[in-house]
Amino acid sequence: MNAVKREILPATWEAKYSFSPAVLTQDGKVVWLAGQVGFVDDNHQPLAGDFDAQVRQTFRNIQRVLDKAGGALKDIVSMTVYIVAAGFALPEIMVEVTAYAVVDN
Repeated sequence: MNAVKREILPATWEAKYSFSPAVLTQDGKVVWLAGQVGFVDDNHQPLAGDFDAQVRQTFRNIQRVLDKAGGALKDIVSMTVYIVAAGFALPEIMVEVTAYAVVDN
């Protein structure tokens, strides 16, 4: 398996804010993750009202999806986080994360 080649474009004005304008990748597959939530833990116990626990569970769920795709959290190149938004599928959901990852072919 070849490693995915990643190139981080150098920052100009963005450096002041600690981010780069883009990440370029080659020789990898893009994984477009659907919105992930974590309103129940791995034992199916509710996490309603516990923001910290929901965030941690959400990222465990993301890791599981990436595992199935042959990737890991380190392969994420972009994510969008929705926090305590109106209109989540269930009222107990406090956070949702969508992400894009590039993993080795």
